[in-house]
Amino acid sequence: MAQRQTTDPRVRTEGAREIAPDLVVIPDQGVRLVPNIGVIGGTRAVLVVDTGLGPDSAEEVLAYAAARAGDRRLYLTTTHFHPEHAFGARAFAGRAVYLANRAQAADLAAKGPGYLDMFRGLGDHVARRLSGVDLPAPDVVYEESAELDLGGRVVRLRAVGRAHSRGDQVVEVPDAGVVFTGDLVEAGQFPILPWFPPHDTDVSGTGWIAALRRLAAEEPRTVVPGHGAVGGPDLLADAEGCLRLLRDETWARRDAGMPEERTAAEVAAVLTARYPDWSEPEWIEKGVGCLYTEHPEHPATAEDKEKEG
Repeated sequence: MAQRQTTDPRVRTEGAREIAPDLVVIPDQGVRLVPNIGVIGGTRAVLVVDTGLGPDSAEEVLAYAAARAGDRRLYLTTTHFHPEHAFGARAFAGRAVYLANRAQAADLAAKGPGYLDMFRGLGDHVARRLSGVDLPAPDVVYEESAELDLGGRVVRLRAVGRAHSRGDQVVEVPDAGVVFTGDLVEAGQFPILPWFPPHDTDVSGTGWIAALRRLAAEEPRTVVPGHGAVGGPDLLADAEGCLRLLRDETWARRDAGMPEERTAAEVAAVLTARYPDWSEPEWIEKGVGCLYTEHPEHPATAEDKEKEG
């Protein structure tokens, strides 16, 4: 999935900061495999967005959220099924109602065990954090979108379709102009394209670009990425621009008949020159593999269109 982890991916709630009234982000502190976590409050309820990697981090998040909530009801949602975002959800059982879209719930059930095994291989720090993980099932499953009334604040949960995963979800707080994107956006790093044929090929570069365009059209003021610093709408533009460049450079070389391996090397050189300060360039090669198969003339693309038709 990624390079081995040399630091402990523990969520640290002492870094939490309020970015709008009763809307807190627990930041990733620049640590790999720690997500940005949201705690969103209304007069009657509080919603937690993502859990951290495994039970210990999730319990720390739960304790923090419960202390803020007081006698308000607790809800939990996750932006997608990957371990650092969702695998701590069992800690919330009996304390919070867990909501997710149907595609994400299916991902969690079908792919969760395989991702648990894969992540445990990323090093001792990760394996310890994943000790005792019991994969949950959401309490409430919605189809495409849902609104959650927290009391004086309505939060929108919306499935965006196949992109970083099949079940990506964004969490919008319209009154504050805030959107939690999960791994549709990473600040200061290359997009994570989990392209692992034949085991996992659900990522879609073209679907991801379309999802980012739709989000940008809604003009949020504040964007909370899956990883990296909270920012403005420029984060959406940066992520889309990187993916478009990845697509265009890949497809141009495929049109010219260049083999995939050479394409990956040349496209990596182009993207790292364009974004020299971004981390995790190893995902570029995965993105080339994904977009190679999404080329309009690729047999797999043609077969998908035939099925859709």
